[in-house]
Amino acid sequence: MTAVAYLGSELVRQSPETRPRAVVMTMGALHEGHRSLMRHARSLVGVAGEVVVTDFVNPAQFGAGEDYEAYPRTLAADIAACEAEGVDIVFAPDVTEVYGSSALRDAQWEITVDPGRLGEELEGVSRPGHFRGMLTVVHALFGITQSDFALFGEKDYQQLTLIKAMVQSLRIPVEVVGSPTVRESDGLAMSSRNVYLSHEERERAAAIPRALHAAIAQSGAGAAAMERAALLELDGKVDVDYCEVRTPDLRGPSVNGSARILVAGQVGNTRLIDNMAVEVVGP
Repeated sequence: MTAVAYLGSELVRQSPETRPRAVVMTMGALHEGHRSLMRHARSLVGVAGEVVVTDFVNPAQFGAGEDYEAYPRTLAADIAACEAEGVDIVFAPDVTEVYGSSALRDAQWEITVDPGRLGEELEGVSRPGHFRGMLTVVHALFGITQSDFALFGEKDYQQLTLIKAMVQSLRIPVEVVGSPTVRESDGLAMSSRNVYLSHEERERAAAIPRALHAAIAQSGAGAAAMERAALLELDGKVDVDYCEVRTPDLRGPSVNGSARILVAGQVGNTRLIDNMAVEVVGP
């Protein structure tokens, strides 16, 4: 275990330029999925490099009626987890440090990152404005942390896809690295929101990874058959927002070849998302 530095934005920027740096951006409430990202980050920069973890619940990516106020905040436990993983810096700013002295300024003057058409699809349908808020804060944190690598989990696959697109379009000098989804023993993707689930809801939520596997088992029959198989598994357990097979870049439906099957839905009051890679080989 090593002590971590708890730094403000100006000090975070002052790291020696000769040390490679990787950042893991989180909203806190850290779990094994986040810790796996920290370990992946360390493998990229080596023992001589720096691993930075940002711990910030971003209000700009929560819509009206979402769980911003209730979102779990466990900073002391988060710092302990970072120490255990050998993280060098934890950056846990308040809202004004990220967005300026007039936090979440008047929308008439606010400058944000437009996610484009993909930001209005899939998650964007149920959560309008979410990806604009997410990309804006990620862009700000790139500027603050000045990292060589940025690690994000594949569970939030649309988020990962949009961040990669932003980095390419805006020529941001950072390598975005996706890391495989970490799962609970029942297959449920690890998420900070899993703590909201009751025992009965948790059993229902486990239908989501089963649905993804059911879809993959039908990959030889084509995308439509895959979606039907997933929906059959979810029926009566999850209030489905979407279930789609798309190309890896999410630009459109997949016909044949590499693809992603993506599912989102509500279990009780908790919204869950998940996805898996698949090769569609059907008609």
